[in-house]
Amino acid sequence: MLCQLVLTDPGRRPVDIVKLIHRRTGLSLWHCKSLISELPTSILENVPEEVATAMVAEFREAGASAHTEANP
Repeated sequence: MLCQLVLTDPGRRPVDIVKLIHRRTGLSLWHCKSLISELPTSILENVPEEVATAMVAEFREAGASAHTEANP
């Protein structure tokens, strides 16, 4: 099943979350920063459930709040 990763709160260290998004998606730092300014936001779409779940754990470990949602 394909899912999306939704970020709901960058936590206390938003700069670390911007860097994490940049490393995992390859998006520019500017684009990553703009993503976390409008929450909730979808970080990844159409990825396997295992990938999305692993990334949610990584975001939570970095102090952010995130979850997966099934693609419509």
